[in-house]
Amino acid sequence: MPRKIVIIGGVAGGATAAARLRRLDEEAEIVIVERGEHISFANCGLPYHVGGVIAKREQLLLLTPRLMNRRFNVDVRVQSEAVRIDRAAHHVEIKNLATGEVYLESYDHLILATGARPVKPPIPGVDLPSVLTLRSIPDMDAIIAAADAREKGHAVVVGGGFIGLETAENLMKRGLQVTLVEMADQVMTPIDRELAAIVQNHIRSHGVNLFLQEKVTAFGQEGERTRVILGSGRSLTADLVIMATGVRPESELAQAAGLEIGPRRGVVVNDQLLTSDPDISAVGDVAEPPAFGAEGTTWVPLAGPANRQARLVADRLAGRPIRYTGIQGSSIAKVFDLTVAATGKNSAALVREGREFRAIVTGNKQHAGYYPGAEFMALKLLFSPADGKVLGAQAVGPHGVDKRMDVLATAIRFGATIDQLADLELCYAPPFGAAKDPVNMLGYAAGNALRGDTPTVTWEAVMDFDPEQVTLLDVREYDERAADRIEGSVHIPLNLVRQKAERQLPREKPVIVYCGVGQRGHTVVRFLRQKGYDARNLMGGIMIYAAMRDDLKAIAAQASEPAKA
Repeated sequence: MPRKIVIIGGVAGGATAAARLRRLDEEAEIVIVERGEHISFANCGLPYHVGGVIAKREQLLLLTPRLMNRRFNVDVRVQSEAVRIDRAAHHVEIKNLATGEVYLESYDHLILATGARPVKPPIPGVDLPSVLTLRSIPDMDAIIAAADAREKGHAVVVGGGFIGLETAENLMKRGLQVTLVEMADQVMTPIDRELAAIVQNHIRSHGVNLFLQEKVTAFGQEGERTRVILGSGRSLTADLVIMATGVRPESELAQAAGLEIGPRRGVVVNDQLLTSDPDISAVGDVAEPPAFGAEGTTWVPLAGPANRQARLVADRLAGRPIRYTGIQGSSIAKVFDLTVAATGKNSAALVREGREFRAIVTGNKQHAGYYPGAEFMALKLLFSPADGKVLGAQAVGPHGVDKRMDVLATAIRFGATIDQLADLELCYAPPFGAAKDPVNMLGYAAGNALRGDTPTVTWEAVMDFDPEQVTLLDVREYDERAADRIEGSVHIPLNLVRQKAERQLPREKPVIVYCGVGQRGHTVVRFLRQKGYDARNLMGGIMIYAAMRDDLKAIAAQASEPAKA
């Protein structure tokens, strides 16, 4: 194996590669060059220290330079920036940021773990001191200081992805009022629109002032406060602004060295995690590896894949065979009282790739309904109509989402089909699950739809339905209908359908059946179709319809009202 390994960058990729390599080879010389003060910290935990959930700052510091050296005999050089790679000479030019000294460090093999940097769009005023990002320990410290400087202040968070929503929640925990501005028509773009609606209604209910399809066009200083100008012409006044508009691979060093850069600006690596130079590897957020289950490369900045890539590179350097099979994008976030998770492809990605797919949405409780605390989660499954292969999955709910998404992520990784989901034997006891787990139910529902047993329609089909053309049938109980309903629908509770269908449902019109989440609707559709009706089930029932209805109303109301500072 190479005698001397230089690693540029720490945190998930660099620190993991160094520790794994040392465990495999006690004789290798390992050098970590890190521009910041910390080589290993929990950057996924940064928002939670802002909100005080993680009480002590020191809990985020996983491994100090001194401990890394003592435990693994790794030469750690913090506040040292790699400024140039000379591939021909096999050395790195390094600048000591404390002293200004510049020196050369030779390598036999180089590992790039330079990560990604927050995107700060070229907006006028974006460099004002009150406009901050959250990516590092110093960033976190600056946000806490700014939040504490003004009691009950107002923060504007720009960007509705994972970091934006986590930061918004934790700023509210710190006592600030929060406005969130998102340029897209939804938050959390890894999930599809109807599940995002559930999240959007939820964050509004917690007091977040949410602007969708709004672009920030400028920032301006007004005394000690910041004016945030929106594309609609409205403006917000903030004490603190957090830019959470995504991150970008920090690949400039690699590009200057002539390494191949991919379409997403990451350093292209093969299934050995080697760059276009066989003596240089790249891992983590700077790397653009082969896509999982598709052609070309992909770039998904996640800690799990970064750690896996780092471990594999260390294995290869120690002489072990490896093959990296790509990133499938399994992700999860806490959003107030909800858990939001996704894995594999979403609808937008499959459309971009031109892949044919079908979708099913179900609502299931996380454990047996008769056991206390059972609450519904919404799940969406995307699958191939050709062979039933599972392509992607998403879930939103208060409990049990992580368990189901991990099962579905594993299923996708091993190429499972919808029938295999139905056949999975999963743990069951009333406090933990159901005899028919939500994952099994996804398989059953997808199979019913694919075989034509229960044709489905989406929420769009009933949003503005014409009762002259379609019969919309509500099969819920009387108390459920009293709480909420789709206007213009006919009501026949499930247990009375067999007695009343012939009298109340005209055969000449299609029938769309809805219930709470779709399960009772399935039963009624099966009955009606066998009686000669053209019946279809509303996917996700009124759970999804109401989420979209309420979300669209909130968006329309937001557009007609002046901005709230």
